[in-house]
Amino acid sequence: MHRTSKFVLAVFLALAFVSTSLVADQADWPQWRGMNRDDLSSESGLLQSWPEEGPPRAWLFENCGLGYAGPAVVGDRLYILGTRDGQEQLFCLNATSGNEVWSTPIGQIYENSWGDGPRSTPTVVDDLVYAMGAQGNLVCVHRGDGSVVWKKSMQDLSGEIPTWGYAESPLVWNELVFCTPGGTNGTIAALDRMTGKKVWQTSELTDLAHYSSIVLMDHSTGKIGVQLLEKQVVGFRIDDGKLLWSSPWPGSVAVIPTPIVRGNQVYITSGYGAGCQLLSVADDYSVTSEYDNKVMGNHHGGVVLLGDHLYGHSDKKGWTCQDFATGKKVWQERQVLGKGAIAYADNHFFCLSEDEGEVVLIAATPEAWKEQGRFTLSPQTELRKPRGKIWVHPVIADGRLYLRDQEYVYCYDVRAK
Repeated sequence: MHRTSKFVLAVFLALAFVSTSLVADQADWPQWRGMNRDDLSSESGLLQSWPEEGPPRAWLFENCGLGYAGPAVVGDRLYILGTRDGQEQLFCLNATSGNEVWSTPIGQIYENSWGDGPRSTPTVVDDLVYAMGAQGNLVCVHRGDGSVVWKKSMQDLSGEIPTWGYAESPLVWNELVFCTPGGTNGTIAALDRMTGKKVWQTSELTDLAHYSSIVLMDHSTGKIGVQLLEKQVVGFRIDDGKLLWSSPWPGSVAVIPTPIVRGNQVYITSGYGAGCQLLSVADDYSVTSEYDNKVMGNHHGGVVLLGDHLYGHSDKKGWTCQDFATGKKVWQERQVLGKGAIAYADNHFFCLSEDEGEVVLIAATPEAWKEQGRFTLSPQTELRKPRGKIWVHPVIADGRLYLRDQEYVYCYDVRAK
């Protein structure tokens, strides 16, 4: 073969390898709410409608124990928290077959009248997995075999277990792990991700922990951390935890949804009558409220920002499409599906009702609710406490839809044939 031809072939193969790697990365769901903590998957090639019985189930794992923790999926491995043998456990499953690969105990089982066990999603970075149990045990383990690298208790950071347990999913950025222990030593903390040693804690904030997870804002001055607490939403410097800005929030009982950030704007919502608000953060960190209304009051099923519109379930109003810039209602549907959670992939929303376990595919459009198929989860758990519901958010990764109802982890093949 001519030298030039060999060079062209080598370049082609290298580019093919890079392209394949990028596709694989895009198919991952490595943390809470996906790659960018926004419940938006960049996948394509999925079913645009479902048959009457729903998409085919690829597998069912029946030994995940108790809890409301969701999965993280990277490559051919799924990581999820549950319970077994009197301990909260981090499980690793084969994402293709559903077979268990390993499990690692992380602490005692959290008990609550609404349901026992862990509530958060693991975070996968390189060859490590970070996971938070409901008692506040934050662990770092090796992906390959689940062996523990380090463990840190939120109580070691002055934290107090919230009323319904720790539900935050840890955020990893560069060499830091961010978490929200709450308490007198500082509401938010950053740990060295390789050792678990504390790097800083926000001395200016002493609020108790609630249930939201931290996100990063691409502010004009650089990346800053954003967290929604019970009575305020805050922005902090990620290098040292310095409080940069705060804005009051009328949170009540339980503040759960993760903030949505776009540029220098932050959208927040929570239930129990709080409603929603859009904030703009200026270069000098002064904060302006663009609107504050009750169009969206999301309890815990999450809200998705797609294009110029927000989508999610609003308490007492139903499934809602809201204009992001103005806060005005675009459409609402109260009768089509009960309260629940939402995620997006390939021009569609995957919606899950918390009471019946109905899973509905709708077109992602501000025009109207346009249903493209539905089915009901089966079997459903008998272990869930009477006050508990199906609260784990849908996850879409590598052509598969993952759902969870206590001990059951379901995997459905949603790839177009």
